[in-house]
Amino acid sequence: MPAAHLVRAISVAMAVVVVLGTGIAWGKIRSFESGINHINPVALGEGGEDGAIDILLVGSDSRTDAHGNPLSDEERAMLRAGDEVSTNTDTIILIRIPNNGQSATAISIPRDSYVESPGIGKLKINGVYGSVHLEKMKELVEEQGVDPAVAEPEAQAAGREQLIKTVANLTGVTVDHYAEIGLLGFALITDALGGVNVCLNAPVYEPLSGADFPAGWQKLNGTQALSFVRQRHDLPRGDLDRVARQQAVMASMAHEVISSKTLSSPTTLNNLEDAVQRSVVLSDGWNIMDFVEQLQKLAGGNIAFATIPIVEEAGWSDDGMQSVVRVDPAAVKDWVTGLLHDQDEGKTEELTYSNDKTTVEVVNDTDINGLAAAVSHVLSGKGFTKGNVGNNDGAKVTASQVQAAKTDDLGAQAVAQELGGLPVVENAQVPQGSVRVVLAADYTGPGAGLDGSDVTLMGADPSTSGVVTDTGATVPAPPPILTAGSNDPECVN
Repeated sequence: MPAAHLVRAISVAMAVVVVLGTGIAWGKIRSFESGINHINPVALGEGGEDGAIDILLVGSDSRTDAHGNPLSDEERAMLRAGDEVSTNTDTIILIRIPNNGQSATAISIPRDSYVESPGIGKLKINGVYGSVHLEKMKELVEEQGVDPAVAEPEAQAAGREQLIKTVANLTGVTVDHYAEIGLLGFALITDALGGVNVCLNAPVYEPLSGADFPAGWQKLNGTQALSFVRQRHDLPRGDLDRVARQQAVMASMAHEVISSKTLSSPTTLNNLEDAVQRSVVLSDGWNIMDFVEQLQKLAGGNIAFATIPIVEEAGWSDDGMQSVVRVDPAAVKDWVTGLLHDQDEGKTEELTYSNDKTTVEVVNDTDINGLAAAVSHVLSGKGFTKGNVGNNDGAKVTASQVQAAKTDDLGAQAVAQELGGLPVVENAQVPQGSVRVVLAADYTGPGAGLDGSDVTLMGADPSTSGVVTDTGATVPAPPPILTAGSNDPECVN
């Protein structure tokens, strides 16, 4: 299921931020909460000592709305939802909203992650809610004779409680607030915001989900966006690509909400209000004013979207009966702690940098034929985007160097490190997002051939190709961390 939960968390509250600046009546903002279904999970915390709040955002495959009303035949057909009853929680995201005004973090947990659920044992995390919900219904209805309609809310509460505890056990983070949205809500909220921008690396046609999209940039309406984020089959990396799509949609929507004035439209607000009230479940005690105040401090785009580290994408459960995503709980806790700490320090840009974001031009200022091409080959193997290669037609240099628009450019620093610690020199003529490597006679780094290696036989960077586990499986490279700060959506599989 989709990623509209973040959209709710950000769109409702950030919509408030935008709307306050445009003079829309505060009473209109208050009405966002009035019709929302509120719950009171007892497993929730009360916020960290620094005032940061941690939110568990859950997308369910429910065929009902947030108030338990069944979807109409037309709505189920539109959503390609079918008639089956489902209690899976197919999108699970932990969000940290800090109090220091630096940056927010959204951490995805793949639906098939094989985790320890306190008091239950190990199972896929998307089955935690449904498993407890089913057992509670059996206990109340079959053993105690409770009317199913009366038992249902109690069973739902039990499922939510267990999921909250399971996420806390996996990540080491105590959840303070809970938000849940079903299939219909994602489509309604997407349409209310005017659609979502996405970018695909390649065209896709997958009839089970309804995903039928060309390659490249495109804007999707609510139904299309739902197919985009629900596709499970024919994805190169399976569940991890599904998560990447969800994050790309969230980043695009969050950027739209933060950067545009579309929410100053009364019509847009009315549509968003209707969508939220019909489709969102929120925990009690969530002071929307405090939330808005925190979000107002956020610098635009400083929202990082990340995925927990994976040990084995196509692993098996301990009993060998289920295909699962294997994770190392200790590694997940350490990673979450480190990520949240770095985000609290405002290091979004550093965290979201990847080598492919930097185009590298390499020029030769020596008499050694082929040196620039060899060094360019090395850098391409490290994931940098290949730029022009040739002789230096610019100002002569006496020492090898990396030139960039600014000396603190992250790409320039990364290139310099890969080439043995070359100095970074400011050159205002180098475009943003690019660096220029100038090789002088003193160059002895990778590609110089001084170690006896044949650079033309070198493959990709071993550090990005994955580590082999004891079972022979390859540990997937960590998915990139996205932000909401870009006008152009990240392209995904």
